[in-house]
Amino acid sequence: MHAPRRRLISVVAMSVTLLAGSATAAVAVTPASDPAAHTLPNAAAPAAPAAAPVEHLIVGYKSSAPEAGSNTAAAADATAKGEKAGKKAKFDRRLGTGAALVNLGGATAPADAAKLIEQFRADPDVAYVEPDSRAYAMATPDDTEYAKQWDLFEPTAGMNVPAAWDKTTGSGVTVAVIDTGYVAHSDVAPNIVAGYDFISDSTAARDGNGRDNNPADQGDWSAAGECGTGSKASDSSWHGTHVAGTIAAATNNGKGVAGIAYNAKIQPVRVLGKCGGATSDIVDAITWASGGTVAGVPANPTPAKVINMSLGGSGTCSSSYQNAINAAVARGTTVVVAAGNSNADASSFTPASCNNVITVAATNRTGDRSFYSNFGAKVDVSAPGGETRRATDTPGTVTTPENGILSTLNNGTTTPGAEIYKPYQGTSMAAPHIAGLAALLVAAKPSLTPAQVEAAIKANARPLAGTCTGGCGAGLADAAATVNAVTSTPATPFFENTADYAIADNSTVESPITVTGVTGNAPAALKVGVNIAHTYIGDLKVDLVAPDGTVYTLHNRAGGSTANINQTYTVDASSEVANGTWKLRVNDNAGGDTGKIDSWSLGF
Repeated sequence: MHAPRRRLISVVAMSVTLLAGSATAAVAVTPASDPAAHTLPNAAAPAAPAAAPVEHLIVGYKSSAPEAGSNTAAAADATAKGEKAGKKAKFDRRLGTGAALVNLGGATAPADAAKLIEQFRADPDVAYVEPDSRAYAMATPDDTEYAKQWDLFEPTAGMNVPAAWDKTTGSGVTVAVIDTGYVAHSDVAPNIVAGYDFISDSTAARDGNGRDNNPADQGDWSAAGECGTGSKASDSSWHGTHVAGTIAAATNNGKGVAGIAYNAKIQPVRVLGKCGGATSDIVDAITWASGGTVAGVPANPTPAKVINMSLGGSGTCSSSYQNAINAAVARGTTVVVAAGNSNADASSFTPASCNNVITVAATNRTGDRSFYSNFGAKVDVSAPGGETRRATDTPGTVTTPENGILSTLNNGTTTPGAEIYKPYQGTSMAAPHIAGLAALLVAAKPSLTPAQVEAAIKANARPLAGTCTGGCGAGLADAAATVNAVTSTPATPFFENTADYAIADNSTVESPITVTGVTGNAPAALKVGVNIAHTYIGDLKVDLVAPDGTVYTLHNRAGGSTANINQTYTVDASSEVANGTWKLRVNDNAGGDTGKIDSWSLGF
């Protein structure tokens, strides 16, 4: 959802709009760009290093293993595994982290090193093994406008993206941008794969027909009153192309901007035309983009591992949206959505309020919640969305373009014109930051499930430098920290219950999660994600109940009149057997305020 011109892109009745532009308190149509926004030039990003020979491995043993504390045992283990792999290997030294450094006896081809790595991975006493890779000073992308992309690299409120590029750039991952389609832009073109136009209404599509295999953006301009009584005239937003550039603009090409996952592919899926888009078209687009079957539409030859939806409308998540999202996630596709630009609780907007999505709020250059961004318990994480004007400036004006999110665009006011670069503001701009990060993670570790992608992003977010009234999820996403976490440790088993459990006055309610397939005890740092919507959290006591009945208190009537709990707690559950039924127990001990357990999770 972006906030440039003032069109929030909302779904009213059966239609949906963009989430970019200058948001206002209204929930009516508000598309995507700030008309007055400054046109800015180009920018880019660094290339991934070629695979280098491996000289050492870093082996982390589980604390219960003899090799974890004995250098003699670690040395014997390295020698034995080297013999099995047909490779000379010896223990070198103990690292400060407690891991063992294993010497391969000189430069070893990655394929040969992989044989020894597999020997370690097959050992249940080994927590992780990885090549002792080399780090280099990060080259600054040569894209001409990269210096203006504060959202990628500034320490206060940037997403720490460049430090992730030495490990992953998104290669092999397709990201579907379900949006207005794609208008030709040379800084995005190298990463475009075939998409589809799902707009059924030829008038809204402006292409003279219904659905077809051409997702080209025909423009979403409208005249005053054309999109409902009182609707204002608006120019074409080229919203989908702006979103696409943030995710995967070509990088180190001497022009324009740098994409977050600049070696990923973008699949444009067109659902938004004149006056927004229909739910029926959007849910079919979700299905098709994730590799599902839609009657009358050819199969998707390159199903997306990540979907970005910078769109939304008023109302709670419908069955149509939820069913399509659930099926997409079941196929292994991570779904990222914008929280909305109405400075309101995201629980009243769709698809922001749906389960099984990563709902993203927007932050500004000082690390505060952007004035227009939705908030609340439904928000999972925050990302830079920018502010092309201050909250007190006249809506529709652009007074601080340098604080917006710069990306690829077009200068046509109705039909396509020349390609340009322009800053937008909005949760529409924040969501593609997370979609790009998800692509980096899946490229780095293809085995990650959507739940594990979400858990990793949330677990490695950092506190906002500023403030967020109403709740901004786990904090500001940190690309480098998240990539480092998933590439240096095994995938974390993750379990979640997204069913709603009502919390009535003076009552106790429990939500269960049954854990299976986890060996041994729970960890000393069990991650318990809690998402409770409640109007007065000072009334609540929240406990984690282990399978044997042991109670761990997470929240005990603190917070006074503050609304909602959206937090990840760390619990030392190492004395508990992991498998079994765990419960989140919530006790309301006062009258006058109610709510619900919206969702909760366990990350082992």
